[in-house]
Parts: sequence; structure tokens; C-alpha cells
Amino acid sequence: MSIAYVALGSNLGDKEQNIRRALELMEQHGVRVRKVSPLLTTEPYGVTDQPEFLNGAAEVEWAGDAESLLHTLLAIEQEMGRQRKRHWGERNIDLDLLLFGDQILRSADLVLPHPDMANRSFVLEPLAAIAETVVHPVFHRTIGELWQALQEKQQKKGV
Repeated sequence: MSIAYVALGSNLGDKEQNIRRALELMEQHGVRVRKVSPLLTTEPYGVTDQPEFLNGAAEVEWAGDAESLLHTLLAIEQEMGRQRKRHWGERNIDLDLLLFGDQILRSADLVLPHPDMANRSFVLEPLAAIAETVVHPVFHRTIGELWQALQEKQQKKGV
């Protein structure tokens, strides 16, 4: 069994219920949910003309490989009726595979660790709540250190 981390997000409908349902479906599909961060309300990233998001993170166990976990997460999004109308657009559910053990992977379907996670507070804040001491396999810094560095960077910018 591998330990992986999944970002959770929703900005349409009953956001909290959407995330809770996704976690239930993960369990039903063989993804063992070990920890879930507190959920937080965040501003949209990239495309800003859309509702606020509810975001969180989950620590999970998975018996297969990283790509099979990715395809399981995509199947859950589809089962929940996610529609991809525009890049970074509105969605009832978003499940992003952030880390899969200490794997570094670049394939047609998947890049691990998630390529932009260190620049996204809506990813790092909930992830740090459940995985503060986990080491990012590319940056060789803990999630807590990456979260602290991003906060400092945002303070300097006045964000």
C-alpha cells in the first residue's frame, strides 16, 4: 500500500457535501482515506470570475500505482457529474493527485509531484494541516516549510 495525498475542491452546489461524497466514493473505489484536513474557503485561482471554492486535502492509501489512482479519481469526478467547460473553471468536484509516496513521475497522463502545488496556498494550507513533515521529493523541503515560504512570499507581495 502506498500513501498518497489528494487535493479536494468544489465551487458549485453544496460544496461541503460534494467533498464528503467524493471521500465516500473514494472509499467505495478502494481508496482508503486516512486523514482529511479542515476545509477552507478560498478565492478562485487562474480564472477569477466564478464562485469561491471550498478546498481541503486527504491522505490516502492505495494498493495500485499512481496512474491507476489518478484514473480512479477521474472516474469519481465523472461519476459525480463533473463537466470540464473551461480550464480552471467552475466544478462541482476536483480531485488532484498531489503526491504519491516519494515518486517523481512524468507521463502523458500524470506529473508527480503536482507541478504547481508549491505556488498554491489553497493546496499547501490544507496539506500542511495533515502532512506538515512530509518531504516534497523534488524540493527536498517539508510541506510545512513550503507553506511557510509561500506565506512569506505572499506577505512580501502584499497578497
